[in-house]
Amino acid sequence: MKFVHIADMHFDTPFTLLSDRANLGEVRRLDQRKAFKKMIEYIKENEIPYLFIAGDLYDHEYVRQSTIEFINDCFKQIPNTLIFITPGNHDPYLKNSYYEKYNWSENVKIFTSKIEKVEMKEFDLYGYGFEDFYLKESKLEEINIENKEKLNILITHASLDGGYDDQRDYNTISSSKLKQLNFNYVALGHIHKINLTKENTNIIYPGSPISLGFDELGEHGMIVGNIENKKIEVEFVKLDEKEFKEIQIDITNINEPEELLEKIEGLELNEKDLYKIILVGNRNFEINTYKLYKQIETRNIIKLKDKTKIGYDLNKIANTTTLKGIFASEMLNKLEDENIDKEVIEKAIEIGIEALS
Repeated sequence: MKFVHIADMHFDTPFTLLSDRANLGEVRRLDQRKAFKKMIEYIKENEIPYLFIAGDLYDHEYVRQSTIEFINDCFKQIPNTLIFITPGNHDPYLKNSYYEKYNWSENVKIFTSKIEKVEMKEFDLYGYGFEDFYLKESKLEEINIENKEKLNILITHASLDGGYDDQRDYNTISSSKLKQLNFNYVALGHIHKINLTKENTNIIYPGSPISLGFDELGEHGMIVGNIENKKIEVEFVKLDEKEFKEIQIDITNINEPEELLEKIEGLELNEKDLYKIILVGNRNFEINTYKLYKQIETRNIIKLKDKTKIGYDLNKIANTTTLKGIFASEMLNKLEDENIDKEVIEKAIEIGIEALS
């Protein structure tokens, strides 16, 4: 049996933290549609009979009906493909939600928080979804496979090995307990990074089909799988035409803002990708990231982060009998105070040294 597995599409997410660049959020929402249509075309061309969507298909708080209609129209284009959806924490099966009230295509099955088994000729499918924005008491461990002679598949939106308190609210189960359930394939959602390896081919997070930001670097897409005689073959297929990338620039040997701007503008970048520039090293001048960012003409540089450290030798300056020396000595004393924000003091040092020069 062949299948496609995706999760965490997050249609209509606002991308508010992505960039100050105008209209980039709108561009990425269009990219979501392109990636989704690309998946639909793949399913058509390869006659894939099953599509598993493991939660967070859309963002409940922001999704528009026009987007739901777009999704459903896409589903109608693959009438011979059965589509199984388990709602997640961003698109729970709420009363009056689109999952509950919308007239979905006949080939769509949407699960709720009641564990449900769907019997197919080739396999048995178990689905378990969210009916609220949190799912603190998971029922996954209660599942008992009824027919172990068949292929058995589980679809759910879950936090695997959730070690942090905020992750324990999202249908948490340990890897060891999930393996003990003995499913042939587990289609997961919730984590936006793919976990496919040679050693792990049956408990899979596909990652988000398109990257939602710089915490999701690298390629993004879908899982395409085939199970024959309980042998699993899975592969990653890229959907997102863009990648988020980070580049570090050491400014230790750069002495003025104009030189830094030239360095940034001279980078060789892939025009399709989106970049964050991270400044590191010891700075020899004040860096105004807001001003510098506005001066950058390369449009696919969308973030600028300053992680540099002050380049002045304060101890050396403090030993001089000048106003700068007195100022540096006072600032060194403040840096030893654990109750003072050191970043604020370092910025004050930088401004003060330059003013006294």
